[in-house]
Amino acid sequence: MEALERFVATFREYLWSFPMLFLLFGTHLIFTFRLRLIQRKIPLGIRLSFSREKRKTEENTISSYSALATALAATIGTGNIVGISTAIAVGGPGAVFWCWITGFLGIATCYAECFLAVKFKVRDSRKGSSGGPMYVLERGLKKKGLAAAFAFFTVLASFGIGSSVQAHSIRAAFDMQMNVSPHLIGIATGVLAGLVIVGGNRQIARVCTWLVPVMSILYLIGCFFLIFKNKEVLPDAVSLICRSAFSSRAAAGGLCGQAVLTGIRTGISRGLFTNEAGLGSIPMAAASSDCDSPVRQGLISMTGPFWDTVVICAVTGIALVGSMINHPAAYRGVQADALCFMAFGEIPFGEVILSVSLILFAFATIIGWNVYGTAAVRWLWGDAGIGVYQVLYMMFAYLGAAASLELVWGLSDLFNSFMAVPNLICVWAFGRMITKETNLAFHPDRRPG
Repeated sequence: MEALERFVATFREYLWSFPMLFLLFGTHLIFTFRLRLIQRKIPLGIRLSFSREKRKTEENTISSYSALATALAATIGTGNIVGISTAIAVGGPGAVFWCWITGFLGIATCYAECFLAVKFKVRDSRKGSSGGPMYVLERGLKKKGLAAAFAFFTVLASFGIGSSVQAHSIRAAFDMQMNVSPHLIGIATGVLAGLVIVGGNRQIARVCTWLVPVMSILYLIGCFFLIFKNKEVLPDAVSLICRSAFSSRAAAGGLCGQAVLTGIRTGISRGLFTNEAGLGSIPMAAASSDCDSPVRQGLISMTGPFWDTVVICAVTGIALVGSMINHPAAYRGVQADALCFMAFGEIPFGEVILSVSLILFAFATIIGWNVYGTAAVRWLWGDAGIGVYQVLYMMFAYLGAAASLELVWGLSDLFNSFMAVPNLICVWAFGRMITKETNLAFHPDRRPG
């Protein structure tokens, strides 16, 4: 077992060190240019996400905002907190800058993949809609084998990063505040998640529409309080993040900041993994909405990486670096994944706020990722397989809280990368169509003839 863990860890490190970084970051960059900096439409996407089309909603579809909230629930997780602190510890403050840049560029890829999901989605027997890369591969590219591979890896990834890993994070957050049996935490997590997911996408969406704003605002209040407490070093923190992105300066307090290339690699990899743009997961939530316009839903869905990386990860990084500059001695010898708890310890009830935020983020990811896994199961085996899948999903939540997860975490990272490849094939294959229809939507006067 140890040999398998080492192999998986090595393979995962290799994939996320160069091949996936090159593939995803390159796609983000090129589609940013092809779509004429679609990121400038973020204000429009935000306005559209809070407005509703005047059309009849099908029985089992959800609104565009609910689809966005579901995607954000699955995307905003412990990686936004622990992941950023780890990135700073390994790559220095400059890693925050590169994480931000990756999230900004990833908006273009997110738009493209969600555009395709809506373009090729289907109405199903539940009077709802289903879509995602497997439908694009099957209906658009006629690659059913590749579609099956994507769906299969999505199911496996959902058991890992979607269920067991998040349940383990909930257990870790409880351990920071009180001594509770991991078995009890696992049972409670599985049961509570089950009560939500058995109601299907509409019930998950209803929970996400209030859970995502509540958990995000709670966490951001803590971050802004921390920034305000260290407001005198705010300019220094922002300056250090920007300067360290292009130099090999160490992190504050002598923390293990390394060369600029390490900061770039760490920041980009954390940004890619955190916002999920290009991995093929977000399009499955986008396709479940009642919106039939690929451009409109693409604009709404692309705000997900903006909120996830450009806002939450950036605020986390600024709050942490500011605290490190103000109290350098306190951070010497602190483990990378404990930096956030050290920082939040500066404010009243800070550690409690952070623990509650971690629990809510992890739980939201559990119910959000179930949407992705269910969509993949429905494509592979139809509605008959969903009941079995949901039982297994809840079982993995229990196992995640009660067991060690080194191997599961490594395999989850691999399955995510295996999902990305078929999804990016779709994006590149239909790149010309995406670009043409998007440009026509914004400039109808340029339509030929």
